[in-house]
Amino acid sequence: AGGAAPHGGSPAGGWPPPPPGTPAWGAPVPPGPGQPARRKRSGGLVAAVLVAALVAGGIGGGIGYWAAERGGISSTTVASGDAPSSFKRDPGTVAAVANKALPSVVTIEAKSGGSGGAEGEGGTGTGFVYDKEGHILTNNHVVASAAEGGKLRATFSDGKSYEAEVVGRAEGYDVAVLKLRNAPSGLTPLPLGDSDRTAVGDSTIAIGAPFGLSNTVTTGIVSAKDRPVASGDGGSANSYMSALQTDASINPGNSGGPLLDARGAVIGINSAIQSPGGGGLGQSQAGSVGLGFAIPVNQARTVAEQLIKEGQPVYPLIGATVNMTQEGEGARVADDGEGGSAAVTPNGPAAKAGLKPGDVITKFGDRVIDSGPTLISEIWTHKPGDKVSLTYERSGKPTTVEVTLAARKGDR
Repeated sequence: AGGAAPHGGSPAGGWPPPPPGTPAWGAPVPPGPGQPARRKRSGGLVAAVLVAALVAGGIGGGIGYWAAERGGISSTTVASGDAPSSFKRDPGTVAAVANKALPSVVTIEAKSGGSGGAEGEGGTGTGFVYDKEGHILTNNHVVASAAEGGKLRATFSDGKSYEAEVVGRAEGYDVAVLKLRNAPSGLTPLPLGDSDRTAVGDSTIAIGAPFGLSNTVTTGIVSAKDRPVASGDGGSANSYMSALQTDASINPGNSGGPLLDARGAVIGINSAIQSPGGGGLGQSQAGSVGLGFAIPVNQARTVAEQLIKEGQPVYPLIGATVNMTQEGEGARVADDGEGGSAAVTPNGPAAKAGLKPGDVITKFGDRVIDSGPTLISEIWTHKPGDKVSLTYERSGKPTTVEVTLAARKGDR
């Protein structure tokens, strides 16, 4: 770490030589003389890993030589007969859960369609086997670039790879379903849990391909529930979720992968991270700081069934346009709707309940509403036709009414 050598160290010019300076974990490695600068993104990470391995190897070799030059040192090798003859991982351990789940998780490579039929840019995400027919559940933003004329490939943990096609995708929910072409027999779908029954503090296991490193397993807990999250990948469409928050390490490439409980059941789809280097919520190239967000599996299951049966999502609506930037005092009904339309849809649920532009929605069901995104996230946990109580304020006076949610098919 700099300064004088520690007591007992080798004299200047002696053996072992000091190890080369090691960059901070994940930091890019400076190029040598005459070498081109390395690309950023996952290449920088791989370079850092290789340097770390070489440093460890160099130190090990030096210590081995030092010991060999000085005889009289007793061996500390343990005879193989002293080790346990067998090792069994008990059911419920992280290793047992991960080993059972890994064969049902895929790394997804998405490449957009380039001009003249050439392949365009690509990205890597994760998905998991949804049913025995070969449907794969993942995030919309994992496959969006390849949805129109691109190519998709899903690779299992045993290295077997299959082309895939999009069955349906929902931008607002950030959910997509793929279908493997020439799907193999004997697929094992991951069991789906009940995200409503999860509790803060429950153990979690995330599986994915962070920075392209397939079949990576990380662990943590459920840090919070019903966390309103608005995320986007820089495009015009945002997604909204009332998310499960976890401190399991989630990075770019984990998107679409399963968040499992201690039994190995899926409780969520890993979708977004909060990172100081990413400028907000979403999948940026910044790393994890222990704030990951997953789409609850109860919602994901409903959307997946819609996409498989109809090829498009169905969204519940209250029929009112709300302010999406104001926070802290509820969701304010806007003065005008999109494109100059009415902010409160005539004969829609909100209109029938008596809402008007300027009203501030402060509660939806049992959920306190502090912003427009929070309201949308909560509405989308329901289904069209559900009857939900809604509290709004007008001129400081609160009123509670009941609304019956309407439906909208498709993202547009």
